[in-house]
Amino acid sequence: MKPAAFAYLAPTTLGEALAMLDGVQDDGKVLAGGQSLVPAMNFRLARPATLVDLNGLSELDHVSGDSDRGVVIGALVRHAAFHAPPFEGPLAELLAKVVRDIAHYPIRQRGTFGGSLAHADPASEWCLVAATLGATMHLASVAGTRTVAAADFFRGTFTTALAPNEILVRVDLPPLPAGWRTGFYEFSRRKGDFALAMALATLQIDGGAIRAVRLGVGGVSDRPRRLETVEAFLAGKPPTPATFAEAAELARGAVAVTADIHASEAYRSDLLGTVVRRALAEAAA
Repeated sequence: MKPAAFAYLAPTTLGEALAMLDGVQDDGKVLAGGQSLVPAMNFRLARPATLVDLNGLSELDHVSGDSDRGVVIGALVRHAAFHAPPFEGPLAELLAKVVRDIAHYPIRQRGTFGGSLAHADPASEWCLVAATLGATMHLASVAGTRTVAAADFFRGTFTTALAPNEILVRVDLPPLPAGWRTGFYEFSRRKGDFALAMALATLQIDGGAIRAVRLGVGGVSDRPRRLETVEAFLAGKPPTPATFAEAAELARGAVAVTADIHASEAYRSDLLGTVVRRALAEAAA
């Protein structure tokens, strides 16, 4: 199929883009990488009257910072930028792990970091990264800018805190300096398919015990979730298979998983425990 007719706007500055989007409001859509929006338009699941194309806004295509200071990622940064991140440290290693499970190589060349977050697919790897690490979203409109914590940004399947006239312009990831260990595990039926369940873990281990931890899961409910109750359980425990198996069972009880045509509730709940256990084991190793 082909998309319904639409108007196409191509701003060259952020100010122009914000003015254009403000003029169309609910009838407009922002186009970044287009790897989700364009297929939806081709199937006429999405019928925006106007597209505001951000690809002329080079000011949104940048990565700065490092693992020690935190990283600023512009909304137009392509997934492929993290195949070999432009900085070093645990945060860079984590992003490089995660990006390998995002769709397929051609899609990673066009799809954008900000577009993935704004789309808010529950199976999005970058959404899980943002929610688990506690990212800060920077939103802009003609009225000015505001920041929203990742925990408040994702509100459900394909639903975020973005207003119709706002653009996600950048994302701040907090520091993850030397000494942190990272693990990521995703299960999908085939490489590149949408995740049926995935987990991300970051650990600090000292003296044979877990001293600090962040743990999140995605692809199992309507939004990515940080599992703070499981984190509290893990703090002070030894990083052993028995500890991680118990944490996995706690995670299963902490999340109300959703069923769909790809997985029953029982199957996805079992997968949830598996991905949590494996992500933790990878981080500990």
